[in-house]
Amino acid sequence: MTQENPIPPAGNTAVINPGNPNLSNQLRIRVGTGTFTATLLDNPSVTAFKARLPLTTVMKELNGNEKFVDLPNSLPTSASNPGTIQAGDLMLYGSSTLVLFYKTFQTSYSYTRLGRIDNPAGLATALGAASVTVTFELE
Repeated sequence: MTQENPIPPAGNTAVINPGNPNLSNQLRIRVGTGTFTATLLDNPSVTAFKARLPLTTVMKELNGNEKFVDLPNSLPTSASNPGTIQAGDLMLYGSSTLVLFYKTFQTSYSYTRLGRIDNPAGLATALGAASVTVTFELE
């Protein structure tokens, strides 16, 4: 790229968007030796979440169907009751609790949707029954 030709080569998004090279809505979630891909939604909560990535954290077990971690800072919210939680849902409870669900069940609680694991097969096994270290990073 030169001063005379400010148009970058095709596919070079880091040059096109120097302030935000990570425009991907594909999230890689690593649990032990397992890796899952999730598709993130396009909302203010996700934008704020992506600004914190990569993130490696210990997620705690809750209710035999989810892992959660309390984030140090709040994210924007737009909570609603999904009725049914699907295995692989990635959501925000309140404004600062990141939740990864590994079983499908009915709920009366409200969450802000962040995204969903594309293929949650094996997720429950990878997450196990105790606290687990999970890494979230953009692809």
